[in-house]
Amino acid sequence: MNEFSADWLTLREPHDASARDATVLGALAAAFAGRSAIRVVDLGCGTGSTLRAVTHHLPARQHWLLIDNDLGLLERASRLEPHERVTIGTKALDLVRDLEAALDGPVDLVTASALFDLVSAEWLGRFVVETAARRLPVYAALTHDDNIALDPADALDDRVIAAVLRHQCSDKGFGPALGPCAARAAIASFKRTGYRVVHGRSDWRLRPEDRAMQTAVLDVWAGAARDERALPIAEVAAWLTRRRDLVAAGCSALHLGHVDFLALPQNN
Repeated sequence: MNEFSADWLTLREPHDASARDATVLGALAAAFAGRSAIRVVDLGCGTGSTLRAVTHHLPARQHWLLIDNDLGLLERASRLEPHERVTIGTKALDLVRDLEAALDGPVDLVTASALFDLVSAEWLGRFVVETAARRLPVYAALTHDDNIALDPADALDDRVIAAVLRHQCSDKGFGPALGPCAARAAIASFKRTGYRVVHGRSDWRLRPEDRAMQTAVLDVWAGAARDERALPIAEVAAWLTRRRDLVAAGCSALHLGHVDFLALPQNN
């Protein structure tokens, strides 16, 4: 399963929704509690999961501009039917080339989910500069970090996980990706720019009954290990078979770390 496909996004959404940090969401709600309306730009919107997760934490009247460079995902997002006081627009943009265009215009909040671990240090710096110049609050959720655990353990887990973390730092279209360092880098950068930042954990805790999600994650990891040539292909295949067997038997749990943060200009 392609980790940016609609099927993958649909599979992960309930796990994302339950993992989002309540303290960060509470801070988001408090930041806009006195407002009657809000205009939101969602970067890398996918099928619209951020809107579905966040809309009830914001003022009743909302306009969302959903931005992605995948026309298929954007078309799915355009079919969302939120409650009647929420309106939606969509725009196809390349966030590498057109970041400034995405942030221009009347905007009160920038959101993104599962985006920042894909971007480069150069792009992140540019993003922080552009949002700070416009004094825009930023809610960013579900950024991967290196907090990963598998239960029960396998002798090859550490080598596969190390390969996954290296693979996360490969170019995802923005230049060499920050990968598991992204949340720390973003939080530090916003603080240096004078923002107040609230952050918290949004880890996936996949239980034995979460078979489909565990299997999808393991498949992606095995692909990353093969791409990184961290192990002979036969060893990666044997590892994946053992782990899949544990999932099928209802004997596997997986902990995968993420970070949420809300960056607020000091006057917010």
